[in-house]
Amino acid sequence: MRDEFHDLQPQWLSMTFRPRNYPASEIFSGSDMNLYYDVHHTLWHKRPDWFAVVGVPRLDDRSEQRMSYVTWQEGVNSFVIVELLSRGTEKEDLGDNTDEENLPPQSGNAAGKEPVLETETKTKEEPPIKWDVYEPNLWVSVDAIFSRYTNKLRVFELNGGHYQELELP
Repeated sequence: MRDEFHDLQPQWLSMTFRPRNYPASEIFSGSDMNLYYDVHHTLWHKRPDWFAVVGVPRLDDRSEQRMSYVTWQEGVNSFVIVELLSRGTEKEDLGDNTDEENLPPQSGNAAGKEPVLETETKTKEEPPIKWDVYEPNLWVSVDAIFSRYTNKLRVFELNGGHYQELELP
């Protein structure tokens, strides 16, 4: 469930993201918008809290607001993605980088879903988790994750095809 923080923070990011080498008309930022990434699975998408792409028109066809961002049509991947940690999404947002002791307590099971029994089998192919998309498929240069619960910002930079966490002061 979205809250005021998840509504305001992406607006502030969009207002302040201004790379020097790109005019405002060539910067697109989106929040809570479908980001389609696989031409072979055209319905698969991720929905980052906020992302920015540089070197593309802000408006679709230079006149319409975008309803989604389709990487294979644009030919340009996101430059930066920001995830705002929420209860229930931290494992998807952090992947193997989860720091369990800093997350707020959560009632019930982690995802709020019934556990899957080992005897159940998947009948349809499911999209990969965020970390299996941003790094090898989208080549997102910067993946930033902010926890308002701990006031901690974690930044991962794509370096040599793999994310490396930056040490922040």
